[in-house]
Amino acid sequence: MNILVLGGTVFLGRHIVNSALRNNHNVTLFNRGVTNPDLYPDVEKLKGDRNGNLDSLRKRKFDAVIDISGYLPSIVRNSVEFLKDKVEHYTYISSVSVYKSNLEKFKNENSELNIIDIESGEKINNESYGALKALCEKKVQEVYKENCLILRSGLIVGEDDPYDRFTYWVDRIKKGGTILLPDDKNGNLQFIDVKDISEWIVKMVEDLERGVYNVTGPDYKLTLENFIWKCITVIGDPNNINLEWANVYFLIGENKVLPYQDIPLWRLNGFNQLNHIDFKKALAKGLKIRPVEETIIDSNNFASRRKNHILKAGLSSVREKELLGKWIEKNIK
Repeated sequence: MNILVLGGTVFLGRHIVNSALRNNHNVTLFNRGVTNPDLYPDVEKLKGDRNGNLDSLRKRKFDAVIDISGYLPSIVRNSVEFLKDKVEHYTYISSVSVYKSNLEKFKNENSELNIIDIESGEKINNESYGALKALCEKKVQEVYKENCLILRSGLIVGEDDPYDRFTYWVDRIKKGGTILLPDDKNGNLQFIDVKDISEWIVKMVEDLERGVYNVTGPDYKLTLENFIWKCITVIGDPNNINLEWANVYFLIGENKVLPYQDIPLWRLNGFNQLNHIDFKKALAKGLKIRPVEETIIDSNNFASRRKNHILKAGLSSVREKELLGKWIEKNIK
């Protein structure tokens, strides 16, 4: 197949390109040529900007396009309208964040979406991200009708992860010592290895599959405590690790610790819907989930290659030490 990739040089995009090349597809990358421009020296690269400069695609035709870099509805609308007569099949990478925030767990592909009025402007932040992605989906579906594939991804982790939500735990547990954790041992976690989702995306594109799919993992209930002990078993030293499970009121009420940001992967009970996504439809379509232990190893190897990297997520060592001191003192009293 001749596959056009919008983006393709960062994290998920890189792994999608890798999977497509392994499957002997002809890949063309369209992007600004700014991020990792030296990647894939043997792959065709077309330079441009989705915000008004699509000229390098004007005389081209492709079997399929994979849109990894669409975040704003106006930009996505430009792309789908420009490509509708040049590309038969459109795959849009969306997010499980598109769902309306409520207490409903196990959201499936028919659950209510969070749609907002964007007449005042398209600005991406924590509050608008999911709603903007939902509007992007709508733009794709309006133009491509049934000839599109919408993939709502959960948190993507693993090799080359630039966001560090998963890598924080790998890094922290490898360091050992006393580790601060929220006393929510049975809290559910969901994420998907970048290699698993990339391989499945390419297979779905090969088959010109259509429709909407949630895509996350693992394919069993994984609790926070289970995950921490998997990390300890794979890369940690149980003899050099002590786990302090601090209660939620101490963390959030007294010390303003932010779930998911300061303590990655963990979402406060009652706001944990995005760790309870129903993705049986993707599993039925052949999504394969590798063991979490393999993702831990990949993340550890990747982290080991980065020198002097400052993690983008999680508590700093200074902040964690401060909180541990308060927690231990409180419990001694």
